Amino acid sequence: MSMHSHQMMANHHGLGIWTHLGETLHIWRQRYQDRQELARWTDRDLHDVGLSWSDIADEVDKPFWRA
Repeated sequence: MSMHSHQMMANHHGLGIWTHLGETLHIWRQRYQDRQELARWTDRDLHDVGLSWSDIADEVDKPFWRA
């Protein structure tokens, strides 16, 4: 294997790690934002979608890293 192709493979692997990390951080941020928004819903909002506070309490209380 030439030195050039070895470096390309190493760089590709490195980008995969950064891409995966970026995707994970994006998912965590989205979960946090979604749960913060859900926590601001009114009783009327919840009624409109057929949920109660007890239905969403566990979801709102989850840390951002838990699905």
